[in-house]
Amino acid sequence: MNISFTDKQEEYIASQVQGGDYQNASEAVRDALRLHQTYRHRIIEGLKAKIAKGCDGEASPLSVQDIVKAKLEGRWS
Repeated sequence: MNISFTDKQEEYIASQVQGGDYQNASEAVRDALRLHQTYRHRIIEGLKAKIAKGCDGEASPLSVQDIVKAKLEGRWS
């Protein structure tokens, strides 16, 4: 497998190894992938839960446009 990194990513990986957090670059990348996998799993499970809650809940009186507008205005997180 051949992986390319940006200069900034390479510098970050090198700094983690030089700082003693990891023995080598491969270890740092494997840890990053594990963290990403956990993060992604949590996000997907959270979205599934919200979708299920929405499907099982009452219908909203808001239109799609109202929801988008509220989101863009920062009224919804």
